[in-house]
Amino acid sequence: MIRKQEITTFDFPKDAVIWDVRDVQSYREGHLQGTINLPIDDINEQSLASVAVGQPIYVLCGGGSKAPRVAEKLEDYDDTREYVVLMGGMRAVLAAGMSIQS
Repeated sequence: MIRKQEITTFDFPKDAVIWDVRDVQSYREGHLQGTINLPIDDINEQSLASVAVGQPIYVLCGGGSKAPRVAEKLEDYDDTREYVVLMGGMRAVLAAGMSIQS
């Protein structure tokens, strides 16, 4: 199941799995604390093996267009999991003045 969540209203649950699907350079320039950099081209069926079944996977990108595509790709691999697209991506994070690290 895929659902959408505005990044600016996201509560960041403890132990959340948040995949930042931007390229490595963009991630290094600034990212949200606790995110895991997993570039879109590196995502495959084995990527899901690192996440416990039943734990939602949150997907974040730069501007909000890649995350939905990634969620659809993941759902093709396993449609029993929950994928949450963090809408607006890092652009929304920066616009909201949220804390980032590099």
